[in-house]
Amino acid sequence: MEFKKEYLSNGIPVVMVPMRQFRSVSVGIWVRTGSRFEAPEENGISHFLEHLFFKGTPKRSQKDIAIEIDSIGGELNAFTSKETTTFYIRVLDQFLEKGIELLSDIFLNPLFPEEEIEKEKSIIKEEIKMVEDTPDDYIHDLFHHTAWDNSGLGQPILGRRETIKTFTREKLLNYKKKFYGTKDIIISCAGRFEPERLIGLLNRYLGSMEQGSDPPSITKPSFHYRKDIHKKDLSEVHLCLGVEAFELSSPYRYHLSIINAILGGGVSSRLFQEIREKRGLAYSIYSFVLGFFDTGLLGVYAGTSRKRYNEVIDLVINEMNTLKDTITEEELQKAKDQIKGNLVLGLESTGNTMSYIARQEIYYGRYISIEETIKQIEKIKLAEIRELAERLTGKNTFAITLLGPVKE
Repeated sequence: MEFKKEYLSNGIPVVMVPMRQFRSVSVGIWVRTGSRFEAPEENGISHFLEHLFFKGTPKRSQKDIAIEIDSIGGELNAFTSKETTTFYIRVLDQFLEKGIELLSDIFLNPLFPEEEIEKEKSIIKEEIKMVEDTPDDYIHDLFHHTAWDNSGLGQPILGRRETIKTFTREKLLNYKKKFYGTKDIIISCAGRFEPERLIGLLNRYLGSMEQGSDPPSITKPSFHYRKDIHKKDLSEVHLCLGVEAFELSSPYRYHLSIINAILGGGVSSRLFQEIREKRGLAYSIYSFVLGFFDTGLLGVYAGTSRKRYNEVIDLVINEMNTLKDTITEEELQKAKDQIKGNLVLGLESTGNTMSYIARQEIYYGRYISIEETIKQIEKIKLAEIRELAERLTGKNTFAITLLGPVKE
């Protein structure tokens, strides 16, 4: 990929990858704030604020915004995570200027009407109910709280009903002023465009932004090895268990990806084959890796019967504890090939590439090419993987969360 990095006249960094074989362009504005940086009494405000940016500007009503993006066949959206909030647009290359102007208008000039704030409180409360009624989704929020307790990483992105009802226009504007400044923003672009024209358009529509702010401070949270049970009348028991891992910029991130692939990262993985295919104990079972600025997690999710969940827990823990002694050269090579394939295929999209280079800038401070990544993956030895597996699970203690018809 032909990577470029430049700065707007106001200092905002722009990372970009021209992909001239495509007809689409994806542009994202990434803000370094999310639920992690919220005080407990304002939990959910990042996500709430993200919704409100689409409720109208002096130039466009909420309906005008919707009609305008649909009229050019584009996609205009946003999402909030633990550490970032992203606003993005994806359009045909012929509509690049129109897309940047529209994205800039909603980002720089939101009105935050009082009536929309009250309406959005009801909408997000329904969104929270929807998550709570989706146990294979809700279990992850509960698990984060088990692992990181009441720290920022333990808070749900959507917030809580009792905090959402306290949001006022003044509180929202203060939060925006604190976290939405030029020092907190990165712009990312991938697709069919000419870099010089892109920078000119971004300077025209976003270069006047002068608001400064200080990036949020970070304190590494403690990881809690404990068990939390949430009893609920469900057909299945849903469970997550895991161990503390590494920050996203860790030199062990590729090793961790390999362990994840072997453990439960696909249909040929150990957990899928043993628990689903061999024993028929679960429809859905997989492992996952979470990474943040200063910490991370290697976890496993499973949904299983109320009569067999203890058996599933024992099998998962046994599989994790024996990784250090049982991983083979054949598994290592298969995992390397799987990761390389997923990486390359995933980047055959302007949207995914836009996200990929933005996250590299945020977490690594530099661009890491696919070739460099593949070289790092290929260098990993079996002894290194086994040693890391022992470091992760050697204490034989896990954070465990269960949701459903569970007995103590």
